[in-house]
Amino acid sequence: MPQINKPRTHSAVPGNGNSLTRLRIALTVFFALDGFVFAGWVVRIPAIKAQTGASASALGLALLGVSAGAVITMTLTGRLCRRYGNHQVTVVCAVLLSLSVALPPLTHSALALGLVLLFFGAAYGGINVAFNSAAVDLVAALRRPVMPSFHAAFSLGGMVGAGLGGLVAGVLSPTRHLLVLTLVGLLVTAAAGPTLLRHEPPAPPEQDVPAEGAPRRLDRRTRALVIVFGLIAGCTAYGEGALADWGALHLEQDLHASAGAAAVGYSCFALAMTVGRLTGTTLLERLGRTRTVVAGGTTAAAGMLLGALAPSLWAALLGYAVTGIGLANLFPVAVERAGALAGPGGVATASTLGYGGMLLGPPAIGFMADWFSLPAALTSVAVLAAVAAIVGALVGAAARRTAGG
Repeated sequence: MPQINKPRTHSAVPGNGNSLTRLRIALTVFFALDGFVFAGWVVRIPAIKAQTGASASALGLALLGVSAGAVITMTLTGRLCRRYGNHQVTVVCAVLLSLSVALPPLTHSALALGLVLLFFGAAYGGINVAFNSAAVDLVAALRRPVMPSFHAAFSLGGMVGAGLGGLVAGVLSPTRHLLVLTLVGLLVTAAAGPTLLRHEPPAPPEQDVPAEGAPRRLDRRTRALVIVFGLIAGCTAYGEGALADWGALHLEQDLHASAGAAAVGYSCFALAMTVGRLTGTTLLERLGRTRTVVAGGTTAAAGMLLGALAPSLWAALLGYAVTGIGLANLFPVAVERAGALAGPGGVATASTLGYGGMLLGPPAIGFMADWFSLPAALTSVAVLAAVAAIVGALVGAAARRTAGG
């Protein structure tokens, strides 16, 4: 379904390879920028926690602002994309994301931190829905399963952002570091944004376009499957959010790592996830979706048990890396399957449920850390990864029975 209700004067069509290539590069840049900015923020969470004097549970509630802002915005971004175009919304949200990342180090209480993170989360959620919608359009036009490559760019951006954050953690204050991220984000948006603004989203194949005014109606089974894939995505997002928000703090607080070494933890996770997503298309072609989800969830569960409970820094870093490999393709597969079943509406539902996993992660882990310990709280990531593997296996078995019947 077209994303905006106006003539496509510069429509990128499947036959226009140059336009599609330029769009793919521009979208890849925005995925990478999103990961870079987000990782730059998360590696400074320990310093900002100390600055605000927040307890683990208070920090968890403050971090809830990111997830709450993201999930609330996701319910509205689809409408904005349909009205103004997902390319335009992507560029606007990139500007807002770049500006808002500079706000957290200006706060001095958990309440103030939570309020500015609500704004940051709104920009983060908006850009994720907008560029994922644009990527779905482009994947359909290319007729190739390249969705994991966009998410690989996000992970690569996260790895670079975390790595640089670790290098400058002992040199730059959080205020100066995050202000640099603002400047980088605005410059990258100014460079890549015009490509998106000049081209409309690729039109879907004619046979897939419903009659105007006739929205696609889904049966109960299809809606249930979309929700199931959304839950798989949610288990993945829970794990990503947990390592982003609490991974560095675990290494610094429980394993007595330096600030720079603690920041390397998320970098290891992001690097492993990048490698997993870069090889995701090949893996899907060889194993199929069901085996990929089951193997990924099982691997992530084992890796997170090691990362949370290991007594040494190097073992924990290895666990973070194994977790990244395991979780790498669960979210792209879930979103792709939801889109195949229900079109753009399925993508929106699965994405909202998926990123909703981050809504539960920060406060849940914060409270569990106060009740038990942070390592024990992080084992919940392993539990949910195992749940994703089990659900994926059950869905695959049900699909085989239906095909056999």
